Amino acid sequence: MHYKIDTKEKFTVLSLLDPSLSSNLVPELNDLIKNLGLTSPKNLVLNLSAVKDWDLSIMELLAQHQEVFYDNNTSFVLCCLSDDLQNGLDLTEFGEVMNLTPTETEAWDIVQMEEIERELLDSDDMEFSTQE
Repeated sequence: MHYKIDTKEKFTVLSLLDPSLSSNLVPELNDLIKNLGLTSPKNLVLNLSAVKDWDLSIMELLAQHQEVFYDNNTSFVLCCLSDDLQNGLDLTEFGEVMNLTPTETEAWDIVQMEEIERELLDSDDMEFSTQE
């Protein structure tokens, strides 16, 4: 599997460079995403602009990671899906749970907004606990 990693201040951009993501890539992609979620910055933007087709097992894996990232109060955003990828995703229930944006810039915006939201929620929790 070919990919490029670009680390920003608040997130990491993982660009997958293979035009086809088949089920035999699931273990390697799983390990890669899991490791990126453990290192700082823990928010992940997955750029799929080079990908033309993907197997259902890849969609399922990404949906599972979406849930894990959000359970850990971090962001996981997929961006730059081709029409074919989007159409394949629309045929499944996974598209409903994934955070998708048309461009990488919009994905960055989502991550930054979610960071602000988490900070505000954390400060609300602190205010509430000091009032008790």
